[in-house]
Amino acid sequence: MRTMIGIGLMLIFTLGYAVHSNTVNSEYYGYSTSNEEVSATLIQENNISADWYFTTNSAITWINTTIEGAPEDSIIFVEAIGTEWFHTPSLGLDEGDYSCKENTKDYSDIIETCVSSNFHQISTSDSNTLIGIVSLELPLGGLGYLQAESNVHAEEESENLISENKQLITWKIQLQDESGSVLENHDFSTHVSYTQHEIISVEKFVLDPIQESIYSLATLIGCFALLIILPLIAYFAASYKEKKDEKIRLITPEISE
Repeated sequence: MRTMIGIGLMLIFTLGYAVHSNTVNSEYYGYSTSNEEVSATLIQENNISADWYFTTNSAITWINTTIEGAPEDSIIFVEAIGTEWFHTPSLGLDEGDYSCKENTKDYSDIIETCVSSNFHQISTSDSNTLIGIVSLELPLGGLGYLQAESNVHAEEESENLISENKQLITWKIQLQDESGSVLENHDFSTHVSYTQHEIISVEKFVLDPIQESIYSLATLIGCFALLIILPLIAYFAASYKEKKDEKIRLITPEISE
């Protein structure tokens, strides 16, 4: 009993300190960004070839290129002049099993990984949309977290993150045949959208102390239940067996030699 009380007090102290450190003295800050989807204004190279371009000068994550009405087995080719970006065929698919964070070749045998390059391409027989990610450092969902000493420092860090990922990029889109030659433009419907980010707010990451206390109490009760119920089951099982054996011995007559 003394051991169980000691363990319980240790659990209460540990959980209480965890709740306090994550609600009162947290060093983590959450920053939210605009996460705004923008439709690009495409400029056609000429009226003959299926060749377009546009420029961006913002912090970008997602970029989606769609060409409707393209011939089967043609190639959607997208090049970023000024930076490398990431793509894999499963990118953007809910059922896709891939990782863009681990984009090195060391993981390619285990899981599908994103490829980093200045250009990517996809066959229209597989999809008429090519999806890519320009920056893996920016929050893809518009909400990210960082560690900082103060709110001012957190604001500076988040602003630096956005500014470091702002770059002038010229995007070149082509519809090619299997040999890499640009096709003639037959009124293909081409649409490109990208997601840009600007800082909206920075707030200190805190937990609800009441909610966390309830979770901690539930955890403590669960630990006590495991510590008490299992030994009690073993105790009552052993007592029941002992009483049963004693009853059998009492009703069994002794055999005299």
